[in-house]
Amino acid sequence: MRIVVSPDSFKGSLTAVAAAEAIAAGVARVFPAAEIRLLPLADGGEGTLEAVLAARQGEWRQAAVTGGHGKPLEAAWGLLADGTAIVETAQVVGLTLPGMAAVPVARRTTAGLGELLRHCLDLGVRRFWVGLGGSATNDGGVGMLAALGVRFADGAGGRLEPVLENLDRLGGADFSTLDARLRECGILLLSDVDSPLLGPAGATAVFGPQKGVRPDEVARYDRCLGHLAQIGDAWAGRAASLLPGSGAAGGLGYAFQLLGGKFRRGAAELGRLLGVDAALSGADWAITGEGRSDSQTLHGKAPLAVAEMARAAGVPVTLLSGQIAPEADPSLADWFGDRLALVSGGVAVEQAMTKTAERLADLAERAARRKK
Repeated sequence: MRIVVSPDSFKGSLTAVAAAEAIAAGVARVFPAAEIRLLPLADGGEGTLEAVLAARQGEWRQAAVTGGHGKPLEAAWGLLADGTAIVETAQVVGLTLPGMAAVPVARRTTAGLGELLRHCLDLGVRRFWVGLGGSATNDGGVGMLAALGVRFADGAGGRLEPVLENLDRLGGADFSTLDARLRECGILLLSDVDSPLLGPAGATAVFGPQKGVRPDEVARYDRCLGHLAQIGDAWAGRAASLLPGSGAAGGLGYAFQLLGGKFRRGAAELGRLLGVDAALSGADWAITGEGRSDSQTLHGKAPLAVAEMARAAGVPVTLLSGQIAPEADPSLADWFGDRLALVSGGVAVEQAMTKTAERLADLAERAARRKK
């Protein structure tokens, strides 16, 4: 029996790698002779770096950069055998990084991402996979662009500090000083957010509040990004601010697309890049999972990507989740033949988040017995 185990992380409890290991342990109790392939997955957010390096046996690296809070930070990144750098935005400007909450979102910086790219360029890297999820910033990537050489000026031509709160005074930008090595690069952008940069569906309106943008600040900061978009789009010769994914990671998706980055749906693209689709060919069963399954699961999340690939391969797929929203279960049933949750039968969320690996292994064993 061939089984593919490809979960996302169980946020707050288990990484995708740890979740895959727990699921495999539970399944092996029932099918000890089974060939179990572990392919932990991500959608471009936190955990992308670990999932990619685990699947591709890449090398962990560190670089000294400026964190989103403006302080020095040792950021992890990854290097694959083919020379591709794996950059996870959350490692540099992540919402959960210590000290981030103490800095207002209008002062947070993406400069560290530009510094990390320069570090990689100095090492000869010319291919990048960038996970855009989990950012605490909303600056449209202006800090990153400045760290890569772009010079921003106010209306009088004076130097403008590249942070969100200053963009309402943005008068111009000199892209001629942008690091020329970027023209040689291929940049793949991975995210489950395909929003445009501006407007009611854009970076500030949708995601700003969870980063600390107050309701009375949304319109102003959206206008700030609008000033950047006018200048950036004019330089690029196209409306990059309208492209899908330009609103991802507080507008970092926009800045990366100005640099030539190509946006892709994170989970589906990673599933292909990491070989989940290939592993499913000829498999007998697929198991995926995530921390909470609800209506958003069917909008580009990792379990849906696995289910789509499994369906194409004619492989039945089971969903193991920390919690399943009851109202979403009928829709989930269209994709997942069996659905089991840690939070069920009197088990509360708090209980499920303790000894989660053990509980997930037991849940996987239960799923395997139902499969037998």
